[in-house]
Amino acid sequence: MSILTITHPLNGFLCLILGIGLGFLINWKYKIGWRLWWAGVFTFIFSQIGHLPFNTVLLNSWMAKATEHISQAWQIPFTALVLGLSAGLFEEFSRYAAYRWWIKEARTWSQGLLFGAGHGGFEAILVGVVSLYTYAQMVALRGADLSTIFPTDQVSLVQEQVSIYWALPWYDSLLGAVERLFALPVHLACSMLVLQTFTRRQFRWVWLAVGLHTLVNAVGVYLFQVTNVYIAEFAIGIFAVLEILLILRLRRTMPVAPAAPENPSTAWPANRIEPVPETPENLEETRYQ
Repeated sequence: MSILTITHPLNGFLCLILGIGLGFLINWKYKIGWRLWWAGVFTFIFSQIGHLPFNTVLLNSWMAKATEHISQAWQIPFTALVLGLSAGLFEEFSRYAAYRWWIKEARTWSQGLLFGAGHGGFEAILVGVVSLYTYAQMVALRGADLSTIFPTDQVSLVQEQVSIYWALPWYDSLLGAVERLFALPVHLACSMLVLQTFTRRQFRWVWLAVGLHTLVNAVGVYLFQVTNVYIAEFAIGIFAVLEILLILRLRRTMPVAPAAPENPSTAWPANRIEPVPETPENLEETRYQ
């Protein structure tokens, strides 16, 4: 029995554990419930509803034409940068929209962390599900008579794919889980950066999140194309360490957990709230509420 019969499914299960386990860990530590985790999940889905069709229908065709006017040496970095920017814009502005119009109560470090864990965790779960589904297919196809399953013109291609899958070095079969391990910190860090827009009332933090997301994606794509997957993952791993340091640094500058509710018997009586005039200045202030 090949070790790949263990490592291939292990890769999928590790992705599932990473995606769900981080949410459990944050909730065990801060006891803030699962609402923000699910908000991160649906924010990721919402971002991809716009991102994937945009890339497929518009961006890919535009890049194909644009690269015709770019020297060959710059085609790969240009493509990597544009694809990274596309992902950064859609995902970070989706996070901004969620913070502003949906999860308005999420203004602490732990809440931002849980929101990011849902966003990145669901992506890891999807990778795990796809990995396990692929494993089930490859087990079924291994040793099967492919001519009875696929059209004649596709048999050789499918046979090649099955052979490659079962001939991988065992450590390559675990790269999906390694990538998710290194990708989760960027989702946590970007969620924390976008949150600063509301805690510090400065919109530039959204652009910092877009920049970080773009940089990590672009470097990963570029290195994968011009070197190999190991160097690309090593670079993303270095980014992951820096992102964790950034997350810890931001922890010092904002409340860590939601404040405990006041005891009604000792709370001060509520004062009458005067209406606020709808001036341009006051309307601008509501962007960060």
